[in-house]
Amino acid sequence: MAVVPYNHQREMAEVVMKQLFRIATAAAVVTSAVLVHSQGGAPARFVTPPSQVIAVRAGRLFDSRAGTLLTNQVILVKGDRITDLGPGVAIPSDAQVIDLGAATVLPGMIDAHVHLFPADDLSESTRTIVGVANAQTDLNAGFTTVLDMDSRGGFGTVDLRNAINRGLLIGPRMQVVGQSLNQRASVPYPALFNRFVDRFTEDKNVNSPYLGRAAVREAKLHGVDWVKIYTTQDFVGDEYEVFKPDGTLVNSPSLTEEEVMAIVDEAHRLGLKVACHTYGGEGQLSCLKAGVDAPNHLTDLDDVSLKLLVDKKLPLEMTVDDLVSLEPGDLKKTGGKNSRLRMGEQAFRKARAAGVPIVFGSGATSATIPHGIGADQFVYFVKWGMTPVQALQTAYMPAATMLNYRWDQQVGSIEKGKFADLIAVTGNPLADVTEMQRVRFVMKGGLVVRNDMPGRTPEQGRR
Repeated sequence: MAVVPYNHQREMAEVVMKQLFRIATAAAVVTSAVLVHSQGGAPARFVTPPSQVIAVRAGRLFDSRAGTLLTNQVILVKGDRITDLGPGVAIPSDAQVIDLGAATVLPGMIDAHVHLFPADDLSESTRTIVGVANAQTDLNAGFTTVLDMDSRGGFGTVDLRNAINRGLLIGPRMQVVGQSLNQRASVPYPALFNRFVDRFTEDKNVNSPYLGRAAVREAKLHGVDWVKIYTTQDFVGDEYEVFKPDGTLVNSPSLTEEEVMAIVDEAHRLGLKVACHTYGGEGQLSCLKAGVDAPNHLTDLDDVSLKLLVDKKLPLEMTVDDLVSLEPGDLKKTGGKNSRLRMGEQAFRKARAAGVPIVFGSGATSATIPHGIGADQFVYFVKWGMTPVQALQTAYMPAATMLNYRWDQQVGSIEKGKFADLIAVTGNPLADVTEMQRVRFVMKGGLVVRNDMPGRTPEQGRR
């Protein structure tokens, strides 16, 4: 595979430094982060002081559960949690006040399908730098929680998640897959995988139900929150063209149904959730029959698969940005007859009509599907029949509910007791969903990551 040019590596390093400067500056304006020591002895610089009190004034506030806008609200934050909320909340005399004026304040968004580490043939250290940069790009765009859906080799995403949790780095809350448990069933990354060779998990040797269970156990020991399987091959080689001459999608299965059942059963037994990459056919059915927690793509959604989604109360993640990037190539290959984006729209409409929950996931992974732009999907959701409110809600409670460890009790809405993960835009996203592509304020767990609201500065004790 082609090596990423030096100038691209330099650009990524510059991105990291600029983002770190922005974050450090914003944090210094609002609060002094506590300097404690992590488990490894390194200083943890991005930790919210437990005694810190901030009052955020919001001209408009989006209630992600009810789908309504509240006006003239005060959000009281102590440490990293929301302690009170409402129009008449008393502001303590020692509180730092952030007056966001007439802006719309929303919960931090959840992107339930990203790939922070690149698939490029880069050194391990360069991949790490890119992963950190991508994480910070997503956070700055308003995604305070992400689910990383495949590290493309190794368990660097576990380390990145832990570093963020310990305050060594600033980044979104993360749940991670690590590596997928079966053959990638897509573009091979030979140079990358040669650097991470072991057995079962790293070598993707899932060739029986028992080896599938062994791979899940090993992944658990690596510290992942999820496991991921690919049950539809992604068209490797000339014999696996994406579309047949008549424009129908090729759905070549990989894992057997018995292997999928064993993996899902073992993961659930160990407290892990399961994500499945599939486009249709036998592979799609095996995932849904097994009851995977995050069915992804499902572009060729037939009636049998739809019934399984409904009967098992499973959500759908469409990853529209992923499909948009594939559109030109698909149309060229089919002579304009078909594309995965067109099929995705049909599947989306069918699932919605049947009452299937839609979970927000961008598929961000590379230069062609970049990080930080995921909010452009809301426009597609509205185009495909959702109201702006319904589109916004996909990035909140449905996504939080799908996450592991009952994170719906921690994120996804602005409520007492939840993490103080807040974002703000200057306009009204219920009138114009493109506002979500112009996030100007981000707070994660009481720590202000950015505040680019015009003419607004924090004032100590000002009420």
